[in-house]
Amino acid sequence: MTEMVHGAMPIRAGEPILPRWWRTVDRWTLSCVLMLMGVGLLLGLAASPPLAERNGLPPFHYVERQAAFGVLALVAMLICSMMSPDTLRRLGVLGFFAAFAALAALPFAGTDFGKGAVRWYSLGFASVQPSEFLKPAFVVLVAWMMAAAREPKGPPGIALSLGVAIVVAALLAVQPDFGQAALVLFGWGVMYFLAGAPILLLVVLAGLSVGAGVLAYSSSEHFARRIDGFLSPDLDPRTQLYYAANAIQEGGFWGVGVGEGEVKRSLPDAHTDFIIAVAAEEYGLVLVLFVIALYATITLRALMRLMRERDTFIRLAGTGMVCMFSVQAFINMAVAVRLVPAKGMTLPFVSYGGSSLIAAGIAVGMLLAFTRTRPQGEIGDILLDRGR
Repeated sequence: MTEMVHGAMPIRAGEPILPRWWRTVDRWTLSCVLMLMGVGLLLGLAASPPLAERNGLPPFHYVERQAAFGVLALVAMLICSMMSPDTLRRLGVLGFFAAFAALAALPFAGTDFGKGAVRWYSLGFASVQPSEFLKPAFVVLVAWMMAAAREPKGPPGIALSLGVAIVVAALLAVQPDFGQAALVLFGWGVMYFLAGAPILLLVVLAGLSVGAGVLAYSSSEHFARRIDGFLSPDLDPRTQLYYAANAIQEGGFWGVGVGEGEVKRSLPDAHTDFIIAVAAEEYGLVLVLFVIALYATITLRALMRLMRERDTFIRLAGTGMVCMFSVQAFINMAVAVRLVPAKGMTLPFVSYGGSSLIAAGIAVGMLLAFTRTRPQGEIGDILLDRGR
């Protein structure tokens, strides 16, 4: 318990990989992820049987698939967390080009499953969403470029990374998936800010993003419909937002009781995008606050550890990874209470979805690797020595 509170012990020379991993990994983050997966299965038991019944499948079809995807996500997370930052950098760059190629080919070989946005490849037995796997790889690539730009005679990493971010965001907007496009640009902005960006330039880029949003509103019926629904003073009783808002109100503080919720019978995405509405209705504000606390713990633990990190690439990649992870969770929950327009984002480790679960496992596995305790001086001590 002492190590969990005060941090893992330093690496010992010649120590086997598993004991060394256990001594250096952030066990608070690992525990929070396992609890989020448990909450996801619990809510899947409540939300997915009505959907399985409508589709003529066994009652626990989606729960069993989520458990299988969860195992794969856990394995991916543990493997990534044991890798060195150098190995993750190489694999992340290669993974980015593979995911980028898959994303670029979506308009020609992808499918929308009747949802109006071409985001998936159908494999028959399952589907794959390339944008989920692109996000952690994108963070690694951008962090590598920005870190390289700070070296003597380094490449123009900032300009190159901005070009990559714009191209990726454009491909996502074509699907259309404006939520993921905004998340990618946000992740780039966070890393650029951490790398020492001028505030004025960030303000200009934010203004350009707003202009792009206005252009998207005027040119995309899909985007405009969601914005209009968000800005409307009255909710259409036929929309998912209406059902979600009503379920949250009905749940109150303690919830209506396990299995007593009705929103899962009305919402087609109750097990994915609006899973938090099921949690709020059946288990009340108590479970929602518990889920928020788990995400907050992961975020704060990672940021506190990264503040002590002296390697530029690790600081940038780790911060970008945890910020995109936490903002995705915030957006998913904010949509359900109508704080932001509907985005079509899953709740990491809780919502149903193989691509989402496995990609989240990879992202948090990388984050665990970046935040492992390494034998190095504190960043504050290094800066102090430079000032002498």
